Amino acid sequence: MDWQQLKKTYPQDNDLPARANRLTALMKVRDCTQYDAIQNPFSSEYNGAGEYIPLSQRRPSVRTNMCATVVDESASLVFGECHWPALSADSPDVAAVMADLDRECALPAVMIEAVISGSVGSSALLVEVVDRAPCVSMHDTRFLTPVWDAANHLVSVTECYKVKGADLAANGWPLSDDDMPAVFWWRREWDKKACRVYVPTRVADGLPDRIDATRTTHHGLDFVPWIWMANLAQPGVVDGPCTFERAIDTVIECDYLLSQSGRGLKYSADPKLVIKAGAADPAGAADDGGITGGAASALTLPLDGDAKMLEINGDASGAMLAHYKELRAIVMEQIHGNRASADKISAAQSGRAMEMMCQSLVWLADRLRLSYGEYGLLALYRMICRFSSVVAGGIRIGGKDHVNLPDAGLALQWPPYFPSTDPELLQLAQGLATAVASGFMSNETACNIYAAKVGTASPQEEWDRVLDELSDPVLAAKRQNAANAAKADRQAAGAGRTETRQATA
Repeated sequence: MDWQQLKKTYPQDNDLPARANRLTALMKVRDCTQYDAIQNPFSSEYNGAGEYIPLSQRRPSVRTNMCATVVDESASLVFGECHWPALSADSPDVAAVMADLDRECALPAVMIEAVISGSVGSSALLVEVVDRAPCVSMHDTRFLTPVWDAANHLVSVTECYKVKGADLAANGWPLSDDDMPAVFWWRREWDKKACRVYVPTRVADGLPDRIDATRTTHHGLDFVPWIWMANLAQPGVVDGPCTFERAIDTVIECDYLLSQSGRGLKYSADPKLVIKAGAADPAGAADDGGITGGAASALTLPLDGDAKMLEINGDASGAMLAHYKELRAIVMEQIHGNRASADKISAAQSGRAMEMMCQSLVWLADRLRLSYGEYGLLALYRMICRFSSVVAGGIRIGGKDHVNLPDAGLALQWPPYFPSTDPELLQLAQGLATAVASGFMSNETACNIYAAKVGTASPQEEWDRVLDELSDPVLAAKRQNAANAAKADRQAAGAGRTETRQATA
């Protein structure tokens, strides 16, 4: 079975665009539910009528879920706890305000969910202000349709999907009892001036076209409050390429291979006995050969009879495992997964060694940082600044009101993928000190490089603290005393070595 054949087992909604059905199929692979539509378990060889069930019509008993693994690992490298980017801006207050926004809106969790959800093609964030407090939520893009202008600015976003009448009634829509089991179209549309809500209509009656004035909101923001992020693509694209679609066929092959080999190994533990009976006697009566069963009994066969065990041998099992390893390597190469083997790592590795070992995964994370960082998170920060200039009285973040936050100079500063070890930091500090002493580099640049390598939240704030310490006379005196003491220790050690050489001579 391949991906094209597996997709045919999924139900198709012809009322939705083909894009929605495609994303739904890819989401099943991402969520590890791609085989749930197959009714027959892998252990069932025959149906109730005694007919043989082909392997393609059986649900695999082993699921490698390699596609989901690569998606989760790449999302952790982009927005994990140790990989959240710091924000720099021309205004020093903006970075602190956005740090409070990260905590209040749980942006690290929202962005990780956006990367995982967007691995099928795209993800979108809806930004709202409730009682002057910003709220950010991630939405399923299957039922969203964006429109851009020539400058790649969002003009409108339309949400349209099917919903049961009972769900509409639970949200305050006046429906009769006959409408409860019916299926309705739900439609909303955002543009630069308003969020229009349409009166739901039955699916048989077509899409809604009558606006509900009571539920429509005229925000007047002069921009669409959505952040659209296309996976591994530039802004202005509805859906980028799926992170793992190229490897789905090979993953299916791996799942069926391991399921079939596991079935063979189970048969080896309890093999099937095949007996070749002897010829019938001259009287025409069949000779059962005196066959008896049981672990303590022997089989007594006719003179020309034979008995064999149907089982898989060790050579076949080894060939299967070797074939699976090759297939796994192909999958990881196709979707830029981590091909390093944990069994071959004997000791702790340096940060640079870990980065080289996971180079393919790091390259994938680099591309994701553009799609969801530069075109996603950074665009969200700019939108929050625009909200502060539009909302009356400003927006409330961190318990304070903020008005007209400037978005000039906003940039993300990404931490290293893997933390550096102490020897690496010592070597870097010595190299930077040599470069500064030789006049090849400024102290500020060296401080920023070292602070970024250590993982400091803001290298610029670290340099400001260094300047404050240099201007403090008490700290300067302590630093000078420490330097004099270290110099005296070096001179004493050098004198001791000279006296030792003289005594030896």
